[in-house]
Amino acid sequence: MKLNFSKPFLAIAIAFSSVAFAQETASKYDYTEAFSNNFYQNNATETRSASGQPGHNYWQNRADYKLVASLNDAKKEITASAEITYKNNSFDDLGFLWLQMDQNLFKKDSRGNAVIPTGGSRNGAKGQEFDGGYTISSIEILSQNGKATKVSPKYTVVDTRMQVDLPQDLKSKGGEIVLKINYSFVSPDYGSDRMGVEPTKNGKIFTIAQWFPRMCVYDDVMGWNTLPYLGAGEFYLEYGNVTAEITVPSNQYVVASGELLNPKDVYSSSEISKWDAAKNSDKTVIIRSAEDANATKSASGTKTWKFKIENTRDFAWASSAAFMLDAARINLPDGKKSLAISAYPVESMGDAAWGRSTEYTKYSIENMSKRWYPYTYPNATNVAGNEGGMEYPGIVFCNLNSKGAELWGVTDHEFGHNWFPMIVGSNERKYAWMDEGFNTFINSVSGEDFNKGEYADRQTLGPSAPMLMSDRLEPVSTAPDNLKEANLGILAYYKPAAGLQMLRETVLGKDRFDKAFKTYISRWAFKHPQPEDFYRTMENVAGEELSWFWNGWFIKNWKVDQAVDAVKYVNGDYKKGAVISISNMEQMPMPVDVQIKYADGTMDNKTLPVEIWKRNKSWNFEINSTKEIASVILDPNGNLPDVNRKNNKWTSDKLVKIDPIKISDYTGKFSSAALPIKIEMKEDGGKLMAQATGQSAFPLEYLGANKFSFEQAGIEIQFNADKKGFSILQSGTDFKFTKD
Repeated sequence: MKLNFSKPFLAIAIAFSSVAFAQETASKYDYTEAFSNNFYQNNATETRSASGQPGHNYWQNRADYKLVASLNDAKKEITASAEITYKNNSFDDLGFLWLQMDQNLFKKDSRGNAVIPTGGSRNGAKGQEFDGGYTISSIEILSQNGKATKVSPKYTVVDTRMQVDLPQDLKSKGGEIVLKINYSFVSPDYGSDRMGVEPTKNGKIFTIAQWFPRMCVYDDVMGWNTLPYLGAGEFYLEYGNVTAEITVPSNQYVVASGELLNPKDVYSSSEISKWDAAKNSDKTVIIRSAEDANATKSASGTKTWKFKIENTRDFAWASSAAFMLDAARINLPDGKKSLAISAYPVESMGDAAWGRSTEYTKYSIENMSKRWYPYTYPNATNVAGNEGGMEYPGIVFCNLNSKGAELWGVTDHEFGHNWFPMIVGSNERKYAWMDEGFNTFINSVSGEDFNKGEYADRQTLGPSAPMLMSDRLEPVSTAPDNLKEANLGILAYYKPAAGLQMLRETVLGKDRFDKAFKTYISRWAFKHPQPEDFYRTMENVAGEELSWFWNGWFIKNWKVDQAVDAVKYVNGDYKKGAVISISNMEQMPMPVDVQIKYADGTMDNKTLPVEIWKRNKSWNFEINSTKEIASVILDPNGNLPDVNRKNNKWTSDKLVKIDPIKISDYTGKFSSAALPIKIEMKEDGGKLMAQATGQSAFPLEYLGANKFSFEQAGIEIQFNADKKGFSILQSGTDFKFTKD
């Protein structure tokens, strides 16, 4: 369609735009920046499609592990071997491998220790003096590219990473190598809030993680991902199968990621019967009671516990003579089953505390499996340790002192991580918001569901504006090691979760959001999505262009501030309706929810789409009412984190009185000696319409004192007192029109 403006009217519109800008300088909003077409910088590739799904040649490498370990309780030492089978599915031959050596965070000279501030940190070992980090006994290549070999390769350890040079390139598109690493380490008592050793009256609780060398991810975006482990940034790991043989003192009980393969070797026949009962019970079954735990005898040797877990990115375990154990069946979609397990000391027992852990675990897994994607592991084990809360595939560590709502919240949160990042394998070290934020969001949904809202803590975003919109915050997209530690909770957890909440409730609606979000999970289950894969999936499935939202909320630290500017009755008469003027005062556009209360106590609501801000800083809209308006409120339910709620409300005491007019007094045809056009003023539907030569008619809004405006084109028309002429101003030039 071609827009046919005559030159004089185009000049008038251009001239008036400078006046409009001067009136709106209080607004920081720039609609050309907010709705820029330059958000997506990467075109589709063979590995990642433009629609957000894996491309037709998507690949990722694979790492399988055979782990053998023994625990020295007195020394808190793990001695182990890791046999790693690594498959190179990329299009590149690899001359070396990179592995993650996360225990080296606890070496005295580690980079992670170097960046701990003098005031302390949750990262590191809280100042514990001990000989931390891996001791490597040997590394051996057992086979490569299908040929058995016994080679001790050159390797270089650089802080929390190790490079292994290969005697020959690992071939692309299926080349495979098996290497074995023998090593040991001493566990910290407090391991960066992710692992540790906790004393109890019946023995130490060992919660063991980051305990074996793990392959770095080689992907289609960065090649080798080798960011060091500093403590704040979590993990990015390849998928594969893990078997583990864990030898501990004979009086200890081990729980771990995956399925126990040799229960008869480690449990009594009575305990096995209780396990069998739990597998068929929706109620919690006690496996090892408080009496059993209190009667623990000294170890008389060792036991070896054997586990297996498939299609996993990690493996963690816990061991203690102090454990009470209980369990219940988890009912998954399509009739599948899993098992909820809790392991905790007698200090944590009780219905107000860990006595409900298995109930919480069961519900959390069942609910999220039904809502988002089926749970994939044979067990879901909650362990009481000294961590605030930490997640691993099929097992989580939560604080042994947690109770009630706190225990429900941390249990639901940590098990939610089995969806993000255990199933959807994003890069946590760079994009914490893609696991912590997404998980915090799904927790907000499950919190409302559990036990008819027993622990529901539904909060609107309005009161959170000072926290979410603070100038001291970095953008959400900032890597966790690149932002202030005090800001991590907001930027990795709460702000991205708030963003998804707004998308679900304010922008897309629950049905469209849920469909798109579930599609993202299923597309990228056991794969490695990038942020753009998430953005593109949400847009393509929902059918909505959302770059304005991603840019403002995740990439920039833009603020939300919607304001009511004025309310005017049409032609000064409330019986003919009202025009409401609103503005976007800050950089972030959002849809507008408007509540209109009338003097008689009745109420109307109106929703305006975000598109009103695509080419406007301010917007007028008409309400076809016949009543006097008492108040107008934007975002009445506080669903937006609006930074200035004072300007969200207009009340009738702010009404500028305008005397009612007769539209017929202003009608007629008008000419100008200075411009070769005629303008006809006519009445249509109770409004004054202006039609210039060769143009369509457009409505004029009455401003009072014989002045009208056409906001869309930025035009104001001032009638003379006798209404036989009017003026249009252009850059100080007075274009006068007189009635024919």
